[in-house]
Amino acid sequence: MIRFTTTLGDFTVEFFEKEAPISVANFLKYVDDGFFDGTIFHRIVPGFVIQGGGFTEDMSQKRTNPAIKNEADNGLKNSRGSLSMARTNDINSATSQFFVNLKDNDFLDHSRGNFGYAVFARVTEGMDVIDKIAAVDTGRRKGFDDVPVEPVIMTSVRRIAA
Repeated sequence: MIRFTTTLGDFTVEFFEKEAPISVANFLKYVDDGFFDGTIFHRIVPGFVIQGGGFTEDMSQKRTNPAIKNEADNGLKNSRGSLSMARTNDINSATSQFFVNLKDNDFLDHSRGNFGYAVFARVTEGMDVIDKIAAVDTGRRKGFDDVPVEPVIMTSVRRIAA
């Protein structure tokens, strides 16, 4: 399990290691390297997702490890509280960025004609913190939309005992 300590509170997640082994191993490498410390939730869309794991407070993008294979065909759903790997239009482009689903987003699931976004974890404690993050004021910053006016910073992301 992982505890995220943010400027708006803490939340805990558990992984789906059996269903998403590549995504989980990738994410844990970033955690163990301390990569997420000091990154922000840079995209907040109320009623949809909060996304983070790639930018610092000044909106500089961090250098990442190589992209991983998309595991969206693992049978897991983009339901409220699930974490999925963010990616570009390239199906296998996920690196460090992830998002937390604020509602059931079934259109992000793997289906015929839509490869989807790989779910790899879920929030087990602290959905109230996720909802607090989702409620912050956002605007446009350095060419990006939906950026929090006041940065929401991941101060620490660490493994914890289950």
